[in-house]
Amino acid sequence: MSPALAVPLFLVSLVVTLAAARQFARRLDRLGVRFGFPEALIGLLTALAADGPEICSALFALIKGAHDVGVGVLVGSNGFNLAAMIGLSAVLTGRVRLPREVLALEGLVGLLGWLSPAGATGLSAVVVGPYLTLVIAGPRLLERRSHRPGSPTARLARALHEHPGPERPPDSFEDPTHHLLGLIVVDVALIVAGSVGMVETALTLGGDWHIPSAVLGVLVLGPLTSIPNAATAVRLGRAGRGAALVGETFNSNTINLAAGVIVPSLFVTLTDVGTLGSLQLAWLLAATLFTLTLLAVPGGMRRGGGTALIALYFAFAVGTLVGS
Repeated sequence: MSPALAVPLFLVSLVVTLAAARQFARRLDRLGVRFGFPEALIGLLTALAADGPEICSALFALIKGAHDVGVGVLVGSNGFNLAAMIGLSAVLTGRVRLPREVLALEGLVGLLGWLSPAGATGLSAVVVGPYLTLVIAGPRLLERRSHRPGSPTARLARALHEHPGPERPPDSFEDPTHHLLGLIVVDVALIVAGSVGMVETALTLGGDWHIPSAVLGVLVLGPLTSIPNAATAVRLGRAGRGAALVGETFNSNTINLAAGVIVPSLFVTLTDVGTLGSLQLAWLLAATLFTLTLLAVPGGMRRGGGTALIALYFAFAVGTLVGS
């Protein structure tokens, strides 16, 4: 495929993928509001929807044998998520905060992907199961433990079951639920098709223009496929929905890392990364811990913290360019 053909096909594939992911996330969000889902569950569903482009792109790159690109997409998208979702939201709104109980649980779940596969699987059974139970069955748990309203379980269930505030517009769309579900299926098909076209053309252009695999995955495909996540997160941040914002960010990153552990070929790649890849993974872990620290400060992450997080990402981008 010539560059003259690959460039327009890449742009068309990118637009199709991002547009479908945006609609996918919005429709899931609309269903969540329609059925009265709590903020934490809406954040989880939004993360699943907006993660489609990077997961599909990473898996297709692996199928094509471009393991460095596949891993780079996941590392690049996770780093971009921290800066563009939480950091940028803090800069634009002045503060990102959420209940400490929710932050502790979201942070713990967000760090699961850094364990070994066996450790992640075991701890997931201990943490993720109760997490989903609290998110879905929060009110019933509160009723059963009403005699201990100040207990840690009650506080956590109450925080996780926080609903969208009054500034959030009601679900005034008249589309029936089955219609929304049908459109979601179409969105998923478009995300997959667009991701395939995007990776195929990106690999062609990378070979023709001699773009290093690390740059192609970490700084091109990773951030581009994370745009739907960033756009949704900024909308949540501007609405003051800190629980949904942080939940979407860490759930998204956990889903990306989980894909790297569950898919056998990607797991093998992660164990054999070179020096640059190891440094990138170390930076991502440090950035995750730094983000959790800033969110744990009394009052939440403020503009200064958001600016520092964005600066940290740009330093990572420069280091990747130099190291490549």
